Formats: sequence, structure tokens, C-alpha cells
Amino acid sequence: MTILKPQDVLVMLKLVALGQRPWSYARLAVDLGMSPSQLHSAVRRALAAQLAVKKEDAIKPHIRNLEEFLVHGLRYVFVPQMGQPTRGMPTSYAAPPLEAHFAKSAELPPVWPDPQGTVRGVEFAPLYKLAPQAARADPALYELLVLVDAIRGGRAREHNLAIKGLGKRLAQYG
Repeated sequence: MTILKPQDVLVMLKLVALGQRPWSYARLAVDLGMSPSQLHSAVRRALAAQLAVKKEDAIKPHIRNLEEFLVHGLRYVFVPQMGQPTRGMPTSYAAPPLEAHFAKSAELPPVWPDPQGTVRGVEFAPLYKLAPQAARADPALYELLVLVDAIRGGRAREHNLAIKGLGKRLAQYG
């Protein structure tokens, strides 16, 4: 039996962000702040769950299966934890690419708790603890994680816009 972990989804999103560029376990581990053994385990679980496929010697995200899981299953498996006001990095509707679709409001935006963060908001636990660090270094990954957060914990409009945005980005992968 394969039980997915949040880092497995982070790894698949990073592969989507990389596009068709080649990658190595060592480089990806550094980019995501994981150990190589954690990365190998994440890829193994993603392959077993059919979120990734092995083509020749390369491992690639299985885009159709990944999209289905992200849109229909993720919010039930990795329920977002909301917390207290904190300083952090904006996510969901408060960050690109979704922020342009929403007017600023008096309510505190969702943020990943982050000592380097510049926005005061309501704590929204990231999909994986190292996601903010990895997102800071990769704008494409940040956008994917923001969209995933809006699917995980957004209201209907945020959720629907995120599904459309995610679909576009996943379609660009192939």
C-alpha cells in the first residue's frame, strides 16, 4: 500500500515547474531542501500512486493523473491548517497569479509562516514545511503552490480560478 506524503506532491510540482529540462536527484534535493533519500522515496511513492511515470531513463509527472489528484483529491488528503495572525509569505488568493483577480480587503490574507516574510496575515500551513523556502527560489513553483493552496483551502471563486490556472500550467508541461 502506498501512502502519499505532502513532499511527494511538492516534488511533482517542482518537476512541472522545471518543464522538460533534465534534472538529477542531487540537484532537486538541494532545490527543495530535502535529503536525497527523502527525494528518492518521494519519487518512488509518486510512481506507485501513478502521479509520475518512467519514460526511458527519465521520471516525469503523469500530468493527467496529477491534475485529477490535485483538483479532486488533494484538499481531502492534505487539509490546510489555519492559525493565528503571523508574518509570512502570501499564498492562495493573496499571491500571484490569483491576487490580480481579487480586490484588496480589510481581512488578513493567508500566509505561510515565514520569518523572512513581509506580509502580516493568517497562518495557512504550507503543503510541506519546506515549500516556502523552495518557492522563494523558484517563481514557477511558487505559482503552482499558490494555486494548489487555493484549491486546498479557497472559497468557491478562488477554488475555480485556481483549477483553471493549474490546468493551463499543467497543459504547458507536455
